[in-house]
This record gives sequence, structure tokens and C-alpha cells, in this order.
Amino acid sequence: MGGATVMTFTGRFRAASFRAFAEDRARLLALDSAWAEATPDRMIVAIAGQRDFIDAFEMACSLGPMDCLVHEIERRDTDWAGIATFEREHDDG
Repeated sequence: MGGATVMTFTGRFRAASFRAFAEDRARLLALDSAWAEATPDRMIVAIAGQRDFIDAFEMACSLGPMDCLVHEIERRDTDWAGIATFEREHDDG
């Protein structure tokens, strides 16, 4: 069954490295993603797709990449409409 979640990762990040790593994992797991924030101490991303794959995404991001350290992950479950709203609110364009 599909779902959607907004994840806030806190820790120490090389923002470009973590984002590239997370986007690659999302792609491998066939998840849609939308980014709100990518800073040295916080990363916020909305993920949508199969619930088991969302859990796998969370686990993968908690472990890597090597130049980043995740201290905490906060999840807020939402729905597909919530992801669309999230994307509009955080559109880079």
C-alpha cells in the first residue's frame, strides 16, 4: 500500500552529498521526493511511494553517506495531497 511521509533529518551534513545520496536511494526504491531544506544541520524531504520502501529509504539515509552523520529522524505521515501541497510550498522555481 502506498503512502507519503515528510522526514526531517538532523545532524551534521554536507548538504549536496546527503541530498544526492538520498535522491539516488529514492530513485532506486521507486519513490517520489520533494525537498524543502538542505542545510549543514537539517534536511527536510517529502517521500511518497510504497510504505515498506519509505521505511527502507529512512534506514538507508540514517546510515549514509559517509561524510554525513544523522543524529535524529522525525517522520510526519501525510497523504498524496499533502505531498502536492509540500511541493508547492517548497518549489525552487
